[in-house]
Amino acid sequence: MPDNRGFLERASGWATRWTGSSLAFAIAVGVILVWLATGPIFGFSDTWQLVINTGTTIITFLMVFLIQRGQNKDSQSIQLKLNELVAAMQGASNRLINVEDLTEVEVRILHQHYQTLVELAKKDVKLTESHSVEDAKEDHARKLAAQRAAGT
Repeated sequence: MPDNRGFLERASGWATRWTGSSLAFAIAVGVILVWLATGPIFGFSDTWQLVINTGTTIITFLMVFLIQRGQNKDSQSIQLKLNELVAAMQGASNRLINVEDLTEVEVRILHQHYQTLVELAKKDVKLTESHSVEDAKEDHARKLAAQRAAGT
């Protein structure tokens, strides 16, 4: 299968994997130890301190972007897997597919709907009886009607 990714995508993927490795950590610790060991040689000068400060600033700057790239890719992959599960699962609410693309207000409204579901589910004997707010309301209304009909 040909690699259709661009150079930057391949390079950032490699850098993300490599910087998260034990070898990268060992090299970073080694650099710090060498820098510390050279302190007496350079008289703990301002230049000596500037070397580590500049190096760590540059690496930190680049790592912010690599970390964010990794989080974005992981988050999107997880969302796609969850979308597949929601789409495939009978009884699941399809309105949750791509819920991450909704506005904050829309997410808050959905959260309120699920809070309602939780409150209704607390009244159920079994934890798995309801699957959506609509189902829970119907189930709850049906139970109340049955209880009233039975006179309890």
